[in-house]
Amino acid sequence: MSIFYNRVERINPQDKTAPKKWYATLKTIRQVREKEVAKLVADETTMDRKEVEMALDRFEQILIRLLLDGHSVQLGDWGSFYLTCNSAASDTKAEVTASNIKNLNIRFSPGVELTDALKHATFIAAETLVSTPTK
Repeated sequence: MSIFYNRVERINPQDKTAPKKWYATLKTIRQVREKEVAKLVADETTMDRKEVEMALDRFEQILIRLLLDGHSVQLGDWGSFYLTCNSAASDTKAEVTASNIKNLNIRFSPGVELTDALKHATFIAAETLVSTPTK
């Protein structure tokens, strides 16, 4: 398996007069939805697709509840989910209140196993994808 990338020419946002440079950006082939993930898990376990869908739904609800209760959630060697926030600045400590918090961000920090797996990624230029004509 390989990850596809595009070649994109961009300006330097810090120096808009500098010459443009070329960068690699990743290309998503398609988005795999929850029902398909459930089918793939069911194909590799003794659970049926509906049981997996229910487990994924419950996991989502539990993850949300735990994060909103101030916990981080570690999933073995996968990694951890946690929240961060964007906040308005204040001149003094006393001026910092909950109203300074502008929005919450959900973050995922990959664990060792997942990080190591990414070291084995291979890449292919997306322009090499050949589209097949549709009927």
